[in-house]
Amino acid sequence: MARGDSVARFAAAALCLLGLAACTNDPYPDADDGVKILYQPLAEPPRTLDPAVSYTAAEHQITGIVYATLLDYHYLARPYRLIPGLAREVPQARTFPDGRVAYRFRLREGALFQDDPAFAIAGTGSATREVVAGDVAFQLMRIADPAVASPVVATFAKIDGWRDFSERLTALREADAAFATQPVHEQYAAAGGIAGVKVAGRYELEIVLAEPYPQLLYWFTMPFTAPVPWEAVEHWDGQEGRDFFKDHPVGAGPFRVTAFERQRRVALERNPNFYGLRHPEWRAPGASYPSEGEPEDTTLGRLDPAYVGQALPFLERVEFPIEKEDIPTFNKFLQGYYDASGILQESFDKMVHEGALSEEMAKSGMQLEKSVDPDVYYIGFNMDDPVVGTPAGDKGRKLRQAMSLVVDSREFARVFNNGRGVPAQSPLPPGIFGYEADYENPYRRVDPARAKRLLEEAGYANGIDPATGKPLRLSFDLGDTSTRGRVRFQFFVNAWNRLGLDVEIAATTYNQFQEKVKKNAYQLFMWGWIADYPDPENFLFLLSGPLANSKSHGPNTANFSDPRYDTLFARMKVAENGEARLGMIREMRAILERERPWIELFHRENYTLFHGWVHNVKPAGLSLPTARYIDIDPELRSRRRAEWNQPVRWPAYALVAVALAILAPGVVTFLRERQ
Repeated sequence: MARGDSVARFAAAALCLLGLAACTNDPYPDADDGVKILYQPLAEPPRTLDPAVSYTAAEHQITGIVYATLLDYHYLARPYRLIPGLAREVPQARTFPDGRVAYRFRLREGALFQDDPAFAIAGTGSATREVVAGDVAFQLMRIADPAVASPVVATFAKIDGWRDFSERLTALREADAAFATQPVHEQYAAAGGIAGVKVAGRYELEIVLAEPYPQLLYWFTMPFTAPVPWEAVEHWDGQEGRDFFKDHPVGAGPFRVTAFERQRRVALERNPNFYGLRHPEWRAPGASYPSEGEPEDTTLGRLDPAYVGQALPFLERVEFPIEKEDIPTFNKFLQGYYDASGILQESFDKMVHEGALSEEMAKSGMQLEKSVDPDVYYIGFNMDDPVVGTPAGDKGRKLRQAMSLVVDSREFARVFNNGRGVPAQSPLPPGIFGYEADYENPYRRVDPARAKRLLEEAGYANGIDPATGKPLRLSFDLGDTSTRGRVRFQFFVNAWNRLGLDVEIAATTYNQFQEKVKKNAYQLFMWGWIADYPDPENFLFLLSGPLANSKSHGPNTANFSDPRYDTLFARMKVAENGEARLGMIREMRAILERERPWIELFHRENYTLFHGWVHNVKPAGLSLPTARYIDIDPELRSRRRAEWNQPVRWPAYALVAVALAILAPGVVTFLRERQ
């Protein structure tokens, strides 16, 4: 090799090493530094973005901002309150003499779908079109279509003619193979539509129910019922190189999907056709930042005049990287590359001190937001069981009461959840009508002495079964075989052991546990429920007699049945929120308090960290997408990232110095010869 080549290669190597020294670990392009982008990692890639099918919280974070719904929730109000979305108002129930109930929706005129190539098949020459009532009817028919396999089909079966439509559609497809190849909207038209879904004009739709079900309105806040254009379902069929509709959503919401790389990321950008942006003069509640909230919202800066009344959304883009591992995700958050994060259990003490953000984290500008999820976790008794259930009469009741009195939910949360969790006193969590913060269930206090007295009254003094002369043996059935799960469940078993009871953990896989439930072959079990919508009916129905697992394979896994409770539930579920409804809930609560079909454990409490450049954050609790309300200060984020991620340059500089030391003599010799 010539000396000139050596010099050139040396210079190139030195420049390369110096270039590496200037590099950072920033995973995003430099061009994105000044853009309002929310980075929100997902632990699992979305399986489907079809709003009729998608049912996971992660998928809802995407579909909930791509599709515009007829109704929305007020962002700041608690308890949750319905507000108009694409509908001009929240409809009121109209009752017919025969007991049927109707809701009439009036849509906003002039709302558009996002631009999409699918609209070309309509032959109008336009990249979009107006949202009309027929688009909502079309989506409801998709939910009723057995070929779509929507997971919420049973919810809408209360609509007049729902099952009839499904049966007619199936019969037409089975009778004529060619029929099933026609465009799906033409198939629906041929089947005659759903009798109780009446398009009453271009912008009006009436939903008629066979029986009262006021909770139906909550379902119109969800993407399941969002208007979908038939053109998109027809065009995005996976043929000739086109995507499938489940991978290419087309909605009228504040954002639109621009990249769907299933195992890597989902990227969205602001939809310029969103009615909030096109028509800010409407000041539509679902497309404008709220002007009122709870008292703490003012204190915490959520009612900043700079945002109040402004058209949504504020963000330009939303990025959902797929991050399957907790530790790398949390580390990227600490580096500023993700905007929000939960807290790893191992890092909790460093992040949080006495329920507040640690001093170190507060100095970085970080924010801590706490929220209680609308859920409940509980230990249930199989009330059909002859030992712990209703057949045991007063003896079984006192046994259940005694077992409830020694389960310490607060200590469980301290040991296993870093103290996170609100001890449950009833099935109803905070934020749901009927929850009363000052209510204390007398059987959810920790009182071992009273528990022992009750056990003795039940005939099990010191936990001994007189029939055997040995500790009463019970089975605690669980669908978790992990070591971590067993340690958690042993906490409860230890409490019952201290009463003298012999409770055996019967842990199986979740699928095997489900089979046990189907066969009604269990005594005690632990389960939880997360609200579909914020109404007490969605919790108290879990103990409704007609919905008992042993009777109807319903969600009442405790198989609890009480005539008075069922009578009250039937009245409460159709009542408006108010004193009368609260009175019914209190009486139902008293029945559950005494009968103890459940040992209520806790409502989950979420601690979420946000960086200081994220504004207008209020955890929703429900699985509600909030990206439309959030704003980002990209300049502050860029500065903080630069401060927190200074590249380690000394190795590169050291390599350059070594290279200089090795090659310098040759360079000097070369220069001398040139002279």
